[in-house]
Amino acid sequence: MIENTTAPPEPAAPPVYLEVGAGGLRRRIAVRARPGAAPGLFWLSGFNSDMQGTKALALDGFAAEHGRACVRFDYSGHGESEGRFADGTIGCWLEEAIAVFDAFCKGPQVVVGSSMGGWMALLLARDLARRGRPLKGLVLIAPAPDFTEALMWQSFPDDVKRQIETEGVWLRPSEYGDPYPITRALIEDGRKHLLLGGSIEVGCPVRILQGAQDPDVPWRHAFALTERLPSDDVVLTMIQDGDHRLSRPQDIARILTAVAEF
Repeated sequence: MIENTTAPPEPAAPPVYLEVGAGGLRRRIAVRARPGAAPGLFWLSGFNSDMQGTKALALDGFAAEHGRACVRFDYSGHGESEGRFADGTIGCWLEEAIAVFDAFCKGPQVVVGSSMGGWMALLLARDLARRGRPLKGLVLIAPAPDFTEALMWQSFPDDVKRQIETEGVWLRPSEYGDPYPITRALIEDGRKHLLLGGSIEVGCPVRILQGAQDPDVPWRHAFALTERLPSDDVVLTMIQDGDHRLSRPQDIARILTAVAEF
């Protein structure tokens, strides 16, 4: 599920910070908001990725070129935001996504989410639809709803499960860099936000891009998601030679083409 596609930092002004949470759970979240026309663009990064990744910067560049607003941020424990990665959970990061969206996004919006960001995007869209503020559209890149349960816990061997249950954490090896912690809190909290067990009412059109060669989020996972989206306007694009990152120039072009539909 990890998506470490960080590019060298762009020469830009420092981010602004939004305080989210209360008491001892309060954390400062780094945000970069480009002013512009609607519909605005809202970026949601993947697990252990940040707003300086290849796709995030490409989306911001697209917004600049077309005069559209674009908001990016880092989850707590990621990038320029405060906190420890190991302390994060799906609920914690969702709270931050909703807070940043409500504070910085005005008017019609298109939400673009990658990997875990796809799960976040679906949860955010459902929340907004329930509040009577449906999105203009969703663009999901290798979306990973329910990944903590369906793609992690259910595939872990018994010894790993025991370590997580007894020690509270397991360091998962990664081909993208150093091992990263999978905590009991992440797994248990993820179960509160599962989506694939029923219909997902997002209230807007959806575009999904999925690599057939993705080793982290199998293409069948994308098919399972489409079956849970009741909207007639759902398009799944399968990229036969695509991997999980979908950060090659041709992949970026496909993503921006999908964004340009809205």
